[in-house]
Amino acid sequence: MPDPGPSPLQSGLPAAAARFGAHGHGRGVEAVAPPVPAARASVLPAGPPVLPVGPPVLPSGPAVLPAEPAVAAPGGAAAAAAPVAVEVPAVPERAVNPALERILRGPSGLGTVALHPARRGEPPAPPEPSAAGRPIPGLYHHPVPEPDPVRVEEIGSRIKTWAVDEVELYPPEWEDQFDGFSIGRYMVACHPDAPSVDHLMIAARLMVAENVVDDCYCEDHGGSPVGLGGRLLLAHTALDPLHTTTDYAPQWAQSLQSDAPRRAYRSAMEYLLQGATPSQADRFRHDMARLHLGYLAEAAWAETDYVPEVWEYLAMRQFNNFRPCPTITDTVGGYELPADLHAQPAMQRVIALAGNATTIVNDLYSYTKELASPGRHLNLPVVLAEREGGSVREAYLKAVEVHNDLMRSFEAAAADLAAACPVPNVLRFLRGVAAWVDGNHYWHQTNTYRYSLPDFW
Repeated sequence: MPDPGPSPLQSGLPAAAARFGAHGHGRGVEAVAPPVPAARASVLPAGPPVLPVGPPVLPSGPAVLPAEPAVAAPGGAAAAAAPVAVEVPAVPERAVNPALERILRGPSGLGTVALHPARRGEPPAPPEPSAAGRPIPGLYHHPVPEPDPVRVEEIGSRIKTWAVDEVELYPPEWEDQFDGFSIGRYMVACHPDAPSVDHLMIAARLMVAENVVDDCYCEDHGGSPVGLGGRLLLAHTALDPLHTTTDYAPQWAQSLQSDAPRRAYRSAMEYLLQGATPSQADRFRHDMARLHLGYLAEAAWAETDYVPEVWEYLAMRQFNNFRPCPTITDTVGGYELPADLHAQPAMQRVIALAGNATTIVNDLYSYTKELASPGRHLNLPVVLAEREGGSVREAYLKAVEVHNDLMRSFEAAAADLAAACPVPNVLRFLRGVAAWVDGNHYWHQTNTYRYSLPDFW
């Protein structure tokens, strides 16, 4: 069956958002699936983008995807909500949550096969540990297959051309760090349902732009907590444009070219606007404001030399986290989760928990890297050691437990939402967020250029 193309701008489900929980847990997707409109064709321009009056929709042809992730779930009763990506033989000691299994397998039934372009009959083998890097012992995660090397190479080449030629992102002495980031492997692993490289490039540009803002404004490439609020606010106007008088608008427009972070934000956002609906773009702006608020909280603590309580640190990390990345999973997938469904508290909880869990993954894998950097870097193991006592090893292992609790809460929340509102675009979005969570761990695990594990085992 041909790819049905993007979802309609309106949900087509006027009662769905008001009826969460009205669907029985045992009902299939086909009982509630709405008709899907025909695809709308559009092609990204080859040259620099121009802000459109109405954003066209990216082409949504069939994707060339890596195999579906295999799922490795730990035993025991605590694993009851763990997802299963494909049909596997039943294991007597472990209960499988059918709602989450349905999310990760994708929609089924008449008219829904194209919503899961990567569906396969047999589970793929996970990558060999020797080739993939060593995962953190005891960390709850799901292995993914190696990303498509053709797409990885194409993303790597195009993102470097963008960084060097379009936005003059970094000086020559930073080239090895840019290459070592491995943005191609990151994006292809996180977005297995992207219909094209153009779709993946939307996410790649935004990811690189967000990291250069962090490095140059907050971290070790000239960053400082002093004056950070002013710098972030002005950079944010590259995402959320200033509406001012004709006398002052030219000065603002000129300021968007004044440093690498603002140039990167402006260009990446222009590309996003070509592939996103207005609702998707505004959703992304909102999550970037959340991110910047988290940067400011951490900077305030650095200026006052304050080590937060553990709960305070986790509150900060709900804002200073990866949330803007999975929030665009439908844009990168070439469809839309409509605003009425995205804004539901149950969906917001799923997205927040996904962002929180993936950010603790970063705390754990970057632990030794941050210890080797000048000054004191706040991460969850450091805060646990300071506030709850014990050795640094005990604090690190406790942080692993915190991550695992967040992961299981994320999976349980996703399963509950899938059962309450089992419509195709909701299920596809949930599956996309889960894929992003798995791909994010894969990138951290395999990026041995940036990360190494402490000797705690």
